[in-house]
Amino acid sequence: MENKRAAEAKQRLTEHLERKGLLKTPERFVMLEEIYQRDDHADVDQLCDAMQNRKLRVSRATVYNNLKIMAECGLVRKLQFGTNKARYEKSLGCRQHHHLVCLDCRKVIDFCDPRLGQIQQGVAESFGFLMHGHELVLYGHCNQTGCERGMPTGCNPAAT
Repeated sequence: MENKRAAEAKQRLTEHLERKGLLKTPERFVMLEEIYQRDDHADVDQLCDAMQNRKLRVSRATVYNNLKIMAECGLVRKLQFGTNKARYEKSLGCRQHHHLVCLDCRKVIDFCDPRLGQIQQGVAESFGFLMHGHELVLYGHCNQTGCERGMPTGCNPAAT
């Protein structure tokens, strides 16, 4: 873990494990490093494969348990994109953002638009609602190279 955010994540995990009386195992820190080096939204299988590629033998249960611990202390965010397969992304020091999900290739694209924050705040205020967070996921069809389907013929994304 080279960057400042990753070092801060490691420190936060260390403190959390000490508070909870949990072991500071090498596997936990390697897994944290893996997550903070990625720029995608990994699922448990991808994290298991990454750990095996690093010559660490961990079970799926161990990966799940460590993800739960990391989520408890705000280091990862669990995401559900309309399937029963959860994905995870780093969350420490990451600004609030939203996601586009391709229904064909399941690619997830992060995006941020400050206007959405203003709209959400306005809606919350109009209902007297104290907002503590939000989630916005847009589903559709991407036009990325390598997508199984790509943009459907005759589809006008501006019209939807």
